[in-house]
Amino acid sequence: MIEWRHWHNEPYLVGGLIFLGWLYAILAGPLRPRLAPAGTAFPRGAAIKFYAALVIFYLAVGSPLDQIGERFLFSAHMLQHQLLAYPAAILFLLGLPAWMIDGVLSRPALRPALRVLAHPVICGVIYTVTIGVWHAPALYDWALQDKLVHVLEHLMFFTASLFYWWPQLSPSQVLPRISYASQMLYQLGVVIGMTPLFAYITFSTDILYPTYEFAPRVIADFTAGEDQLLAGTMMKLGGLMVAVTAIGVSFYRWFKQNEGKRS
Repeated sequence: MIEWRHWHNEPYLVGGLIFLGWLYAILAGPLRPRLAPAGTAFPRGAAIKFYAALVIFYLAVGSPLDQIGERFLFSAHMLQHQLLAYPAAILFLLGLPAWMIDGVLSRPALRPALRVLAHPVICGVIYTVTIGVWHAPALYDWALQDKLVHVLEHLMFFTASLFYWWPQLSPSQVLPRISYASQMLYQLGVVIGMTPLFAYITFSTDILYPTYEFAPRVIADFTAGEDQLLAGTMMKLGGLMVAVTAIGVSFYRWFKQNEGKRS
């Protein structure tokens, strides 16, 4: 029987999110005069986005959705990953003012390595390889059976998603966003890179993950094969819709930029 009201309150989850919220408040509040240019106001809009990212992160991994995805439905688990990869990661980056992070990113000892890691090809590879490797049946099912491994999986998914969005949404002036034209090509490249994983999940004739094959069916007449097909479709259509939207935003900004140069 599913406990639909089960919410995770583990110290490492709740405490970690509270710590991030506290740290942001300290940096944006008492420490702002030391970090930001003189006269910089409290970043109200950015703060709303940052805290919204923390809330979405908790809803993804701390709400009853986590138990459903871990024990019963592959499609619910896929929804978790999409919440981490898209709204949570996007809002997290949009919530970081440049002055809050550039002091660390500009350190000479870190700059060479960070420039390599922030390169769009490296960011795309980190994202596609991380997601792809974790969907290998042995690793994915291991995460479903071991809570600590599952936590590691979700943290790596979220971190990889931050890399994925960095070339297009970087808040930094030290490691800035790539050009609008490059952003469009970048998103297209990630879509292509994720296609083999989508095809592997969606068109497999076998049930890839034993946990879901033998799980109690919580929806009548909804088989493990249909659940796997839905999860693969969610992965592809969700990723494609997000990528098309991101390409559209980049194209619009590129068009407005060129219009401004002509006028």
